[in-house]
Amino acid sequence: MSVLDHPDYNKEVEKLNYTLEYMKIYNKRVFEEKLRVDEDVEYGLKHYNSDNAEQFNELIINKVIKDSLNQRLKNLNKSLSKPYFSRVDFIEKEGNRLEELYIGKVSLLRETDQELIIVDWRAPIATLYYEGRIGEASFESPSGAIQGEIKLKRQYTIEKSELKEIHDIDITTNDEFLQAALGSSKDKRLKDIVSTIQAEQNRVIRADMWKPLVVQGAAGGGKTTIALHRIAYLLYNHEKTLSPKNFMIIAPNRFFLNYISEVLPDLGVENVVQTTFEDFALEVIGKKFKIENTSEKLSFLINNNSMDRKHKVENISSFKSSFKFKKILDKYIKIIEKNFIPKEDFKIESFLLLKYEEINDLFIKDYSYLPMKERINEIKKNLTNILKQNKDRIIEDIEHTYDRKIEKVKEKMDDCVERRSIIINLADTRDLMLTKVKKTYKSVIREYIKKILVLSPMEYYKKLLEDKLLFKELSYEYVEETIAEEIRLETLKNIKSNTIEVEDLAPLMYLKVVVNGLDDRINVRHVVIDEAQDFSVFQLIVLKKIIGGNSFTVLGDLCQGIYSYRGINHWEEASRLVFGEDNFSMVTLKQSYRTTIEIMKAANIVIKSLNDPSLIEAEPVIRHGEEVKVVEKYNFKDIIECIKNDISNIQVDGFKSAAIICKTVEECIEFKKELKKLGIDIKIINEGENEYSGGMVLIPCHLAKGLEFDVVIIANGSKKMYPKTELNVKLLYIAMTRPIHKLYIYSLGEMAEMLKLI
Repeated sequence: MSVLDHPDYNKEVEKLNYTLEYMKIYNKRVFEEKLRVDEDVEYGLKHYNSDNAEQFNELIINKVIKDSLNQRLKNLNKSLSKPYFSRVDFIEKEGNRLEELYIGKVSLLRETDQELIIVDWRAPIATLYYEGRIGEASFESPSGAIQGEIKLKRQYTIEKSELKEIHDIDITTNDEFLQAALGSSKDKRLKDIVSTIQAEQNRVIRADMWKPLVVQGAAGGGKTTIALHRIAYLLYNHEKTLSPKNFMIIAPNRFFLNYISEVLPDLGVENVVQTTFEDFALEVIGKKFKIENTSEKLSFLINNNSMDRKHKVENISSFKSSFKFKKILDKYIKIIEKNFIPKEDFKIESFLLLKYEEINDLFIKDYSYLPMKERINEIKKNLTNILKQNKDRIIEDIEHTYDRKIEKVKEKMDDCVERRSIIINLADTRDLMLTKVKKTYKSVIREYIKKILVLSPMEYYKKLLEDKLLFKELSYEYVEETIAEEIRLETLKNIKSNTIEVEDLAPLMYLKVVVNGLDDRINVRHVVIDEAQDFSVFQLIVLKKIIGGNSFTVLGDLCQGIYSYRGINHWEEASRLVFGEDNFSMVTLKQSYRTTIEIMKAANIVIKSLNDPSLIEAEPVIRHGEEVKVVEKYNFKDIIECIKNDISNIQVDGFKSAAIICKTVEECIEFKKELKKLGIDIKIINEGENEYSGGMVLIPCHLAKGLEFDVVIIANGSKKMYPKTELNVKLLYIAMTRPIHKLYIYSLGEMAEMLKLI
């Protein structure tokens, strides 16, 4: 049915025009207000007087207002082309007024009567659209549950301020609308998910911020976009107590961060901390280290034929990432703590002010809630107070002691040269001691505190590893002695060559937080982790320590766990270790929206070949496409020729993004070289890449994780390239679940065993 044939078309066009007109008027008012505030800020800066507290406060307030108005203008300008995407008609049980709620990315309030023209999708009442069905429904408001009835649910396609489609629906979205959204190109899909959020996704987005949320999500289930929308939702609902800088999203690499960089601003959110674990770790530790390239280790594990060497590498990485290694560090930290305070009393000359045992008790017991370095300041305060309290007493004691000595001399000796000499000597000694004590007041605390040695996290780490007997003693109940020694020697060797592994970052961060404390600039309250299956238990524990609580959103897919030797293999087990028994929520999102039913079915066949019940199959949704065919070629040049033809077809079909996925960077380089001979120059995405602007790229499997492309070509899915091991099956699964529309698989020689089942 044409949009023109919809019975409410004219009414809806009238509503859209009214909304757009009001937005333009409102936008103009906001802009004028912004110009006025800009002038106030400029005047305040020009005439700034540091002695005028009132002027300073006014300047700060105006700058905050200016930032808020700037953000408001950005949001309004973005909304002018598409002010809303849905409508819900709702009658509250206790009332008889029908509310027509138009839902968009930002709210709009009519100033004359405070009537909502547009409801923000993050508002509690918007849940009616995402989860409610026609008939009885309710939503949770700040004052409690609101009961009522949904009379109408409607969706709109609005492009460039023009109404293109109207769909009356019952659930979140109808098949036609969802297919249109899922079938669009990669760039548009990431931004437009807000209009097609499904009920189960909505529950994840709106879950309690303060209880850890662990999401096992299928490939293409929208984990990344859900994570970003969750941040936008939480900020909207906690804007009075939290700022964007209190939220941090951790992505697998910088390239991935660039890939998602426009989504949060499009949702009206700026200044959220977006980082990788490695970059955040270096910021916490406060020192730059050369970190071993994770893809090099992965490449070694993929290509090396020596099982002994593979097991050694995996064992070392696995143990350093484990809860057991964290326990070893806890024991070591107790030793550091025990020896932190020098075993000396605090005194001036012969006057005892505080015994070592008393100082140590303050350090270990009274101030145990603080990092060790910060406890020193509290000890210093205590010593200062003790000194102040005893200063006059010490002087009086010295004066009294020597006055009595002089009196005794006078009593026992008659006046003579010797007596006068003794009295003068005693008086001089008294005065000298008084002068010395008074001078010592200024330095005695400083000198005592100077004896407390605080090392860097790396120095503490090295001391542990260099002490063979200590490391053996601390680790004997957790790991075999031979493996412990391998861990110790291998890590020391890396450190001496000025290199550390990713697995060393969590221990170093842990030492930094517990011993040295955090810098003030790190003020994260909620952490969102994408691709969390590749995180270790120790990494999660140290992040929990840093934010000082359990406010986490953890999203991942065990089917894509290619770093399983150090990552998470069971969500429940890992969550219990990190967050505590029954202190987290676990959600499974099985549906996959990214790719076609045909592609997802083929990928599921591959992952099922592992016969692992913990790996949950993705359930493809709605959209059909071409069958996946695996083409065997027995000549490398034939594959290159096929890929050349595919590239031509991709360009003709007008797809905006495509990837040739290889198993390793080395394979990418080989394909790039051969394609260049045919005049096709394709960029390789490697570990250090920070940017993706669309088009065709060559990318290794492990870096493709979390990304999506309109079309994917798997360059060589041969049995030789992908022998049937857990790691190879998961790498192939990752590659197969990246395309939105089309998947081509070539094999140089016999295809991989898993692909024969398709």
